[in-house]
Amino acid sequence: MTKITAAITAISGYVPDYVLTNAELEKMVDTTDEWIISRTGIKERRILKGAGLGTSDLGAPAVKRLLEKRGIAASEIELIICATTTPDYVFPATANIISDKVGAVNAFGYDISAACSGFLFALVTGSKFIESGQYTKVIVVGADKMSSIVDYTDRTTCVLFGDGAGAVLLEPNTEGYGIRDSILRSDGSGRAFLHQKSGGSVSPPSYKTIDNKEHFVFQDGQPVFKAAVTKMADVSAEIMEKNHLKSEDVAWLVPHQANKRIIDATARRMGVGTEKVMLNIERYGNTTSGTIPLCLWDYEKQLKKGDNLILAAFGGGFTWGSIWVKWGH
Repeated sequence: MTKITAAITAISGYVPDYVLTNAELEKMVDTTDEWIISRTGIKERRILKGAGLGTSDLGAPAVKRLLEKRGIAASEIELIICATTTPDYVFPATANIISDKVGAVNAFGYDISAACSGFLFALVTGSKFIESGQYTKVIVVGADKMSSIVDYTDRTTCVLFGDGAGAVLLEPNTEGYGIRDSILRSDGSGRAFLHQKSGGSVSPPSYKTIDNKEHFVFQDGQPVFKAAVTKMADVSAEIMEKNHLKSEDVAWLVPHQANKRIIDATARRMGVGTEKVMLNIERYGNTTSGTIPLCLWDYEKQLKKGDNLILAAFGGGFTWGSIWVKWGH
C-alpha cells in the first residue's frame, strides 16, 4: 500500500496595516531602538487596531487568501485547526469563527493552545487526519493578537510581540513530500516563568486581578531564554540526527521568531549558515503561533520542490518541538 503523507500545497499570511516602531515604543516606555535591536533583533511589529476585532480577524483573511491562491471553494475544506494563545473567546473555538467568516460550512474545527509551539503541534495534528486517509483538505492556521495581552507599560515584554497570522493547506501526497517526521515535547513546570497569571479557572477575572495587571503576559526573561536556547537548538539537531540529515541536506531552518539570539544559537547547533535561516522578526516581532507560517509565506518564492525544511519552536509552559518537512511544490 502506498504511504500517504500530508503535503503543504498552499500557504498564505496576513498582518495588520498598523506598524508599531521602536521609535514609538521609546515614547511609551524607558527603552531605546538600539537596546531592542541588540537584544531581540526586532525593529517593528504589526498591531491590529479597531474595536471588536480579534484573532479570527487575522486568521480569516489568511485563509481567504489561501483558498483563492489554491483555487478551491471554502466548502471543500473538511477541517480547520487554529493554533492560538489569544482566542476570540474562551468558547467557541476561534477555528469555528474563522470557518464561519470564510464560509467553510462543511468543516469542523478546534483550537490548539501550546503557546509559541502551537503551530507545530497543530501542523502535526492536522497531518494525521491526512495520513489516515480520513480527510483530503485540512487547513492549519497559526494566529495571535498578542497586543490584546501585552502590557504597554512593561518595557521587558511590550517590545517583543506583534499581531499576525499564517495558514497552510494540507493535502495527501504519495511521492514522499510533506510532513516527514516530528519531535514534540512539553514540560509543564516551565509555567512559572512564562504565563498569563489570571483569566483562567485557577484565577478567574476580578477587580483585583485587573488592578494587578494579571491578564497580561508575564515572563521571567533569563530562565525562559536559557531554556529556549537549549531546547529549541537540541530538538532541531535531534530530528536531523534521527533522520540522518546533515547540515548540507537542509535547505532552510524555519525557526520561531522570538529572539534573534535564540535563532542564531539554533542555527549554530544544526551547523547551518545564516543564509539558510528564515528571518522576519525585524518586521513582525513575535507573533507567537503566527511566526512560522508567516516565515513560509514570506520566503515561499525561494522554496524549491524537494527542499528539506526544519521547523523549530519553543513556547511558554514550556513547549517545544521540531518538524522535518520536504517541500512539495
